[in-house]
Amino acid sequence: MATSRIIVNGVIVRKRKETSPSDEVMSSTSRRSNKAEFPSFDTAATPTGSLVDPIWETLDPTPDVHALFMSYNDMFFKGSLAGCEVKWSHRMTSCAGVCSYEGRGGLCSIRLSKPLLIFRPRKDLVETLLHEMIHAYLFVTVRNRDRDGHGPDFQFHMRRINSEAGTHITIYHTFFAEVANYKQHWWRCDGACRSRRPYFGWVKRASNRAPGPYDFWWKQHEHTCGGKFIKVKEPEGYQKGKKRNIKNATLDGTIKEESAGNKIVSLTSHNANKKAVFPGEGHVLGTQKLSEGIGSCSLVSFYFETI
Repeated sequence: MATSRIIVNGVIVRKRKETSPSDEVMSSTSRRSNKAEFPSFDTAATPTGSLVDPIWETLDPTPDVHALFMSYNDMFFKGSLAGCEVKWSHRMTSCAGVCSYEGRGGLCSIRLSKPLLIFRPRKDLVETLLHEMIHAYLFVTVRNRDRDGHGPDFQFHMRRINSEAGTHITIYHTFFAEVANYKQHWWRCDGACRSRRPYFGWVKRASNRAPGPYDFWWKQHEHTCGGKFIKVKEPEGYQKGKKRNIKNATLDGTIKEESAGNKIVSLTSHNANKKAVFPGEGHVLGTQKLSEGIGSCSLVSFYFETI
């Protein structure tokens, strides 16, 4: 038996799909034959025979992810991921890793969360990387684009690597404390959903993005509650850090005078009041004849402050 997912009124319903015994036998046989194609993991290549032995936390606590990727590509994926890249993400705080597929040429990109994995042991980095490499391998070989799909093919490779390398690759991570730590912007609804499970009107996010129409659940909230979300918490000093005082002159000749009520005076404007910038008594320099000769050139008079 196999299952397929359909959505009815916003609810995911699993529907059984009839499969013949011959299909199941062929699928099982295919996975067994695929396993024979992969070389067995050489336990002698590591000091302890395991990629996640605690001793690695001392021997190599901060490994180079690119070197790990190239090594694991040869160990477990027959070098099939040459067209895939791996890089750190400094803004991804809701998941430990993600595999993105680009174009039809088999190119894909693996991003690992620097904010989450920096607090985790080396073991979690290794297993997260291998998890995303399985997704990349399925895309490169069979064009499986389902990032959230962890079906028989994914689980086959997951168990294969776990049994050979002593890892504990799982379908979902459990970095709940780290994810919650980055959610420093909090809102709470003042409507009826304050008393409803499971969220009780709370919305917590890592970025300062207030709930609104761009959220998939917003229409349902408007229909069933209609309350207003009020921000109740943000990182300490967040608003203060956004304010910056501009005291220096800019390239277009504007100066910000704080003592003049924060008014901006432009030296290049024809309507600018020059005395607001150069106070004092002004005198024309040069002879009267010289002034008449160059008066048509819109010469800016020079002012200086008398002592």
